Parts: sequence; structure tokens; C-alpha cells
Amino acid sequence: MKYQWMILAIALITGLTTSYILDSRDASRTVEPDYPLNILESGNEAVDLYNPKDPRIRMVYFGYTQCPDVCPTSLAVMSAALKQIPTEQLKNLWPIFITLDPERDTAIKTANYAKHFHSAISGMTGTHKQTKALADKYGVLYLRTDLKDSALEYAIDHNSYFYFLLPNGELIDKVPHLLNPAPLVSVIPDMIKSVPSAT
Repeated sequence: MKYQWMILAIALITGLTTSYILDSRDASRTVEPDYPLNILESGNEAVDLYNPKDPRIRMVYFGYTQCPDVCPTSLAVMSAALKQIPTEQLKNLWPIFITLDPERDTAIKTANYAKHFHSAISGMTGTHKQTKALADKYGVLYLRTDLKDSALEYAIDHNSYFYFLLPNGELIDKVPHLLNPAPLVSVIPDMIKSVPSAT
């Protein structure tokens, strides 16, 4: 009888220990790393969105790679604007696409998607926490909508603006979604003048 109790006790301790280890592993899979707001991923590298050593004005568009119409149109407009501005202005501008769908858009997928529109556009992916924090900071509205009977499973409904940021992340201004690059081209010189070292 004494040995039976010992065996039961050992079995109980072993079971609880195994359960704890498995629960810890499951938790580690679901808990995202707590990265700073500004350290995102682009392709195979980490990128500092607010790098103080990079004086370029950030022109940022928030969207996602499986967006059916608004994002491709906006990035095509961004690309057309980049092709129309003088080289000196282009040197002082950092065009960026940040995904609102980090669940599906890996850093490599997002970077490749952005480069498809223009080689100068950096495609970036953050964690869900970073994505929400950036969206809250700049007033980006987005909402996941489930799609029944669709292979996509869900869509991300979002507003559509080009956000111009100082190197430290401060918002200079935002320009609404456009169907042609002319208005974007016209505001870029004024945005660049916001940074003395870029003029």
C-alpha cells in the first residue's frame, strides 16, 4: 500500500510537470515578442522606421498584400509619383508600405509586394501589437472582416492615406487616396522642406 501511494504521487508529479511544460510551450507560441514600435522587418532584415541617422522624409502607406483594389491603386499612384519627381527630391524621400495584416503578410512577402510597384518602396511587417500601435499613433482605421465561403477567409477594411513623417516619427501631414499622382507630386517638395537637412 505504501508503495502504491508513492507510485501515485510520482505519477501525479510527473503529469503536472509535463502539463506545465506543454502549457509553457503553447504559451510561447502565442505570445508575440515585445519589440519597440519603430523596429519592423523588411525582407530578411530589421529596419528602424525612426532611424535618426536617416534624414529622409517617410512617405508611408498602410494596407495589405491581398487587398483587391485600393492598395494596388494607391501603390501604383505612389510609384508613378516617384517616377515623376526629380532625383534630388527622391533622395530625400523614403517611400514605405506597412502591412495591416501581419498574420498573412510575412516580412519577405510584404517587401516583395512593395518592390513590385517600385524598387524604392520598402515593404515592412510588424507584430500585431506594433501594427495596432502604429495605426493608433497615426489614426489609421482598420477592421478585420470575415469572409464566408472564401479562400481568403478574411479581408482588412481600412482607410487610405499617404502619411508623411519626420525622421523621428512625428506626423507632418497626410494626403488622401488618389487616382492620379499629380496631387502627390505637388506636395512632396513642401514635405521635404520640413527637414532642414533635406533641403
